Amino acid sequence: MFGIDLKWIATLIVVLCYAILFTEKINRAIVTLLAATIMIFCGVLNQSQAFAGIDFNTISLLVGMMIIVNITEKSGLFQFVAIWGAKKVRAHPLGILAVLALVTAFFSAFLDNVTTVLLIVPVTFQITRSLKINPFPYLILEIFASNIGGTATLIGDPPNILIGSALGLSFTDFVLNLAPVVVLVMLILTLIFVLIWKNSLHTSTRNRAMVLLINENDSITDKKLLYKSLAVLAAVILAFITAEHTHIANGVTALFGAAVLLLLYTWGEKHSERDEKTENIFNLVDWTTIFFFCGLFILVSGLEVTGILQSLGQWFLELTGGNMQKTVFLILGSSAILSSAIDNIPFVATMIPMLQSMESAMGGREAMMPVWWALSLGACFGGNGTLIGASANVIVAGLAQREGHPISFAKFLIWSVPVMLLSIVISGLYLYVRYLM
Repeated sequence: MFGIDLKWIATLIVVLCYAILFTEKINRAIVTLLAATIMIFCGVLNQSQAFAGIDFNTISLLVGMMIIVNITEKSGLFQFVAIWGAKKVRAHPLGILAVLALVTAFFSAFLDNVTTVLLIVPVTFQITRSLKINPFPYLILEIFASNIGGTATLIGDPPNILIGSALGLSFTDFVLNLAPVVVLVMLILTLIFVLIWKNSLHTSTRNRAMVLLINENDSITDKKLLYKSLAVLAAVILAFITAEHTHIANGVTALFGAAVLLLLYTWGEKHSERDEKTENIFNLVDWTTIFFFCGLFILVSGLEVTGILQSLGQWFLELTGGNMQKTVFLILGSSAILSSAIDNIPFVATMIPMLQSMESAMGGREAMMPVWWALSLGACFGGNGTLIGASANVIVAGLAQREGHPISFAKFLIWSVPVMLLSIVISGLYLYVRYLM
């Protein structure tokens, strides 16, 4: 175009797009859609190539799980579990700290992180107000738990969805390879927080009695919906686990589960009420994220078509000399650092085709798997590095500000950097012992 190599045009568009995304001055879906269409206008891609670049398996998986989660949320299940857990430890402040962290991590493995913290944080404030204690340690540990827990499964964090879809990995693949280190990191981190705050979190017997008086059953707003949601969610997870044998794509499973739950949710309603409830659920789908992914897939496709990512892959091979250990640790460390500063979704989306271009030179897909697990761990754990490292971090900070307990960028950084470094060191040791020895 105008005598300029399309590689330079594609690179310029992507760099400007990522720079604008970093500033967060414009909605991220608008930014990627504008950049994607400009790339088409400039001739980097044609329309057929652009649409072919969109991974509809990922899009379907996201939409399906959003619908399932939004309907399940209406039953009150998640708040019930949080309050039930707090009462099981007799409302002891340190016990509640551990319970809420582990509940957050567990839910984040199956829900998106933002939904998890939106459900858990209000319950946290309710409990800490009753106990008359500082909510800060609870909030930041829940932030860390949401990002760590989401790393354990295929559907827990968008980077994993991207990696799983691109490589055809199953739900079981992620659980078997990443869940062990996630559990280890969560247990160590929770223990450290309990030890650090054991002399600061105290309350009276009367305040603990106030928490014990909270009836968790009041959280369940619709028992029938609860049973329907649990049945569909269990069936969907089972289908994910068996997908490697049934060869049914995860996106298809998620959409089918969403459609079944929508049917059960609206069954027996009058025509107008049925349509209204259906539209309300569709309105709760995070369409900003969906269109952000669509634009992002087109941008990455432009980098792939022009050969930029293959060139980067070749450069990376030369940098590491094709050494597996160097590649794993470099990907792990760089992913964590970059994901703490920029959104890990565009970073991972860009890295996937680059790493795929390296597979043949490094012994094929199976030999490269430690590198892929390093990318997932680095990108997901890196979200704990700064207050803007993950959407859940920003959401919790906003909720804390509204409740009169602001979390500043610097205050968060004091805790987040050591936590991120610790989780990356543990991940590095895990990858070395399990795959590289």
